[in-house]
Amino acid sequence: MNATTFLNLAEQVTIPEDGTISRTLYQDSGLKVVVFGFAAGQELSEHTSSSPAIMHFIQGEAQVTLGTDRIDARPNTWVHMPAHLPHSIHAKTPVIMLLLLLKGSQ
Repeated sequence: MNATTFLNLAEQVTIPEDGTISRTLYQDSGLKVVVFGFAAGQELSEHTSSSPAIMHFIQGEAQVTLGTDRIDARPNTWVHMPAHLPHSIHAKTPVIMLLLLLKGSQ
């Protein structure tokens, strides 16, 4: 078995000056791992996922809407979302976020 290792997740993405970027770091039949970089002011509009997901904020500050709730995410904020929960993200500052899509857990 080969292990997949990232010693510094923040180095896996360069935040654009204006926009959002994502990079898939790992994927198998049960898990997809994506790192996102958001410039300040950028957002992902409300959407849902068919799989449960985990967001882990590594750097920056963002407002996250989870259904009807809002939280202010900052470094080390961790969020588990069930499948089909409407959610959105608005970056207040440059943000790096790790997303884990739990594909085998529907």
